[in-house]
Amino acid sequence: MNQETQEISGTDIRPGREVRNVTVLLSSTPRGARLARLLAVDTLRGWGLPDEAAGHVVAELAANAATHGRLPGRSFRLTLYAVGATLRIEVTDTRGDRLPERQDPDGGAESGRGLLLVEALADRWGVSEGRFPRKTVWAELRLAPPEPAPTGSGGADD
Repeated sequence: MNQETQEISGTDIRPGREVRNVTVLLSSTPRGARLARLLAVDTLRGWGLPDEAAGHVVAELAANAATHGRLPGRSFRLTLYAVGATLRIEVTDTRGDRLPERQDPDGGAESGRGLLLVEALADRWGVSEGRFPRKTVWAELRLAPPEPAPTGSGGADD
């Protein structure tokens, strides 16, 4: 497997703004796309962040990179950034000539709903053209603050 991992943790210069990120280079295959989702979910759980919506977004963007952004022998890159209450997901492939287009498939279509799902789950998403031949499809999700632990006082059941 063609995989390269780099993780950098640090602190933003503003108080209370922890910055975490991870970057993984994966093969542009269905197996690489599945691994991207598994690695993203595992990373987010390790960071103590919600992973369900992000896992779906990573699965769709990675599948698109492995299917539509694939060039033989070229990998795609998954990057996750958690800054404050925002998670940014980036998937970079080497098909800058093929930009993603949101489709409105008919009810019987078996594919074409990936970006609709990303649009529904993400707060923002878009495409950044990189140094040719690359493009990055990104999505940002607001992270819900963790539920406060029950204090055991003031409740109706006390």
